[in-house]
Amino acid sequence: MGNSSLKVLGQRITVIDALRGFALLGVILIHMLQHFGYSSDSIQASSDFSKSDSIILWFSSRFIAGRFINIFSFLFGLSFFIQMDRASKKGVDFRGRFLWRMVLLFVIGLIGICFSFVDILTLYAVFGVILVLLFPLRNWVLILISCLLLSGIPLLSIIGFDHVKVTQTTTITPSSPPVPSADENGTTQPDDINSTLNKSTFIASAKENLTTNMKGKLRHQFVLSSRGYVTLALFILGFLVGRVRFFEEVHIKRKRNLLLLALFFAIGIAIGLVNRLISPQEPINLMEHIANNVDVPLIALINSSLNDIAILVQSSILALGFIVLYQLKGIGKYLDVLTPYGRMGLTNYEAQGVVGAILFSGWGFGTIFGGLSITTLFAIGLLIYALQIIISKIWLKHFIYGPLEWLWRSGTYLKWQPIKKTDHRVFNK
Repeated sequence: MGNSSLKVLGQRITVIDALRGFALLGVILIHMLQHFGYSSDSIQASSDFSKSDSIILWFSSRFIAGRFINIFSFLFGLSFFIQMDRASKKGVDFRGRFLWRMVLLFVIGLIGICFSFVDILTLYAVFGVILVLLFPLRNWVLILISCLLLSGIPLLSIIGFDHVKVTQTTTITPSSPPVPSADENGTTQPDDINSTLNKSTFIASAKENLTTNMKGKLRHQFVLSSRGYVTLALFILGFLVGRVRFFEEVHIKRKRNLLLLALFFAIGIAIGLVNRLISPQEPINLMEHIANNVDVPLIALINSSLNDIAILVQSSILALGFIVLYQLKGIGKYLDVLTPYGRMGLTNYEAQGVVGAILFSGWGFGTIFGGLSITTLFAIGLLIYALQIIISKIWLKHFIYGPLEWLWRSGTYLKWQPIKKTDHRVFNK
């Protein structure tokens, strides 16, 4: 988020910005397949899917959904550490300023939700406040908290121990919507959220997003699944990675990067095997058990937690794989085109939501774009992403920050910050 990467010997480690830009590729592709949260009467039935549609849905569910937004969330925690660390080196306690910064982010998120309820920035702002409270804690305490968040214990506490059974009592067959709907973190949502938002006016749509759909999203994040707890864990892990100075040495410890990549591959395979061995023969839809107030089989909670950890490991593989490729001269120069995009991550993320609302809402062109095939939507997502890359590169040739990054920074310091490169030299952030 924002313009937050490390410098080594006066040089910006652009891989962090490029990685942020890479994460936003997965975000827009998943959101396009979700119609940015807007439903449509024109959605195809699953039997009408072409072969390419089926391939894209399979690929998206296994390699994109949940993985890229994890990277985006992780980088927010890293950004928090960078800001706090740089301020402390100047003898400044940045915590108060950062809290105010989160208030501004919350407001930006509310505006974003008016366009598309899948906007996640309001939750990011709340988690940012929690990071400030956790800032003084030692690394081992933060690791313990992260493990607890990923263990499924918070969700177990919400469900209630008396509703969790060691043996399976009831099997609920998962529903099969024609297009797998997912929240901004790639987790399938219940129908009560996904069947709304076909409002004829922007005001009506925004009102429903800020009320009914906001409540539904919070319920999904913290009651029906562990998604919200996983995101908070990613914030903490990003902060921890900043603390151990991983990215300050990322450019010189290439062998370490490769070893970590191999390690995460091995961990991912091990988790997958364990999850497959303990999974019941009949599928158990944990979310539907909770939503219908049916006793939850303990094995379903264990499977869910292992799946969350597996997706987190897969996100790590994607991130480390990107870093390794970025450091190869023949490939890195092409991946570097994502650097301007990532530097304007906040602007580009919110712009995606605005464009998505225009395309899929009832007050926009939802009757047209809502009926397009999965393959076409995927291609349009790639096109929008490519256009954003071009616009970001052109914009940063003339300006220091992206538009929203500049407004956020100016609001943080309650003073208009320089934005044109001709008016002010580029200074270290």
